Amino acid sequence: MTRRSPAPPPRRTAAPWRRPGRRRAPSARRPVRTVGPPRCPSGQGLGTRVPVDWAWRGDAPAPHHRSGSTGPPPLSSNTPRAALGGALAAALVAAGIAASPATAASKPPKPVKVRSTPDNVVYGGFPIDRRPVSTVKPGQVVTIDTLSSVGITVPDVSPVQYFGKLGVKASDVLPDATAFWKTLPKRTKYAGVHTLTGPVDVAGAEPGDTLEIEVMDLQTRVPYGVNLTAPDSGVFSTTYPGFRPGDAPLRIPTAPADAIAGLAPDVRQHLLRTGRSKRKGSRGKEVVFFARGVEVPLHKFMGVMAVKPADGAYVGYTPGAGPYPDGVQSSVPPGPYGGNLDVRDLTVGSKLYLPVFQKGAGFYTGDSHSVQGDGEVSGTANEQSLVGTFRFKVHKRRSTGPYAEDAKNWMVMGIDHDLDRALKLSVRRAVKWLVDHKGMTEAKAYSFASIAVDFTISEAVDRTQVVTGRIPKDVFFRSGRVKAGALAERARTTKASVPIARHDHGH
Repeated sequence: MTRRSPAPPPRRTAAPWRRPGRRRAPSARRPVRTVGPPRCPSGQGLGTRVPVDWAWRGDAPAPHHRSGSTGPPPLSSNTPRAALGGALAAALVAAGIAASPATAASKPPKPVKVRSTPDNVVYGGFPIDRRPVSTVKPGQVVTIDTLSSVGITVPDVSPVQYFGKLGVKASDVLPDATAFWKTLPKRTKYAGVHTLTGPVDVAGAEPGDTLEIEVMDLQTRVPYGVNLTAPDSGVFSTTYPGFRPGDAPLRIPTAPADAIAGLAPDVRQHLLRTGRSKRKGSRGKEVVFFARGVEVPLHKFMGVMAVKPADGAYVGYTPGAGPYPDGVQSSVPPGPYGGNLDVRDLTVGSKLYLPVFQKGAGFYTGDSHSVQGDGEVSGTANEQSLVGTFRFKVHKRRSTGPYAEDAKNWMVMGIDHDLDRALKLSVRRAVKWLVDHKGMTEAKAYSFASIAVDFTISEAVDRTQVVTGRIPKDVFFRSGRVKAGALAERARTTKASVPIARHDHGH
């Protein structure tokens, strides 16, 4: 019997990225920095390695914010600063190092619920001496119920009667709407028209700070809303700044003489039911069933988000108007405190930045809309009760806001009784923002505003008018400040072969 020799051991081959002619794996090329002391002999990993490009200094200012700037706080950068914390935590866990109680991440506080009970709702203004209905910590999630004021502020007509005339069943009328209506005879009414939930105080907020309001979620509370029209409402009102003697009103009929609360369904009051579409192409999406064959996608947002105003500072219904008789800022005209901005961009995923004037900030919200076009030209949107979920942060520097942002844009608002001046203020704020946060000169910022920033009329019917400038995020290739001339270099692809005529006038 012939004895076979044992088979040779299998030949070891290099890893694919180390074979001749093959590139090394990207992770193998990345430089690393040792976090903590050198490795222990036991290999228990005190020298866990973390890629250098994750090593953000947590106390360093955002690269696009100028030190000492008086502008708003740094808005979201394209660079995820939170990556360092997550990377370090993952590396330590992988290395088997248990976090001590002193260094373990604190458990997030429980969410807070604020209901729109009569005690939690204020009517028509932003009183600065009102006690908070709740106090939350920065980063704590708070869910706030709101009530649309339509149908619940007529003293002689209950919400059940009002909405019943529009075809709403009594069971679809919110109990807290009826509870609020019952308090009207003894309730303080300020100069405005909105029912607002609040104030919610944020611990640690002090005058001179900036409050960041993140809109996390918005949901409808009832399957309907109401839009109001009249021959002289909205931009056809005699109080509209653009009104001139002799302007003809719209030909909208008046309500019957015997109509309760001036109700004229589908003429003065338009009940707009909402729900899920069954139409091909938009099946399952939330819409307004406006008319047969007409569905309008929902775009929910809070028309009013405000902080308590400054002492003795008022925004009146007309330029130069003095304090209100009751000394409380009306909820109608928006101003530095935010308020009735009616900016439809402030939906889920957006952030609003407001200057803090009072201790705790004092956040009010309401005037909830399920959908509105830019301008809100009839004077109302689809006024529909919503529940909103928010998260607050406090920045220890003053903004000259309001400012906002969402995933696509940074937003600046110009507010004035004159629409032309509101546009000018919005442009000026856009230029200042680009100078402060992107390092442009005023000349470059003004040029950029003219070619890349969209300015739209967000609201034109609340005595002071709002023009919003949307600064696009996706045109900036790198986070941080733009070096002088960088935009011009990117735009210059070839040298012009012929002279280009200069035009200093508008087109």
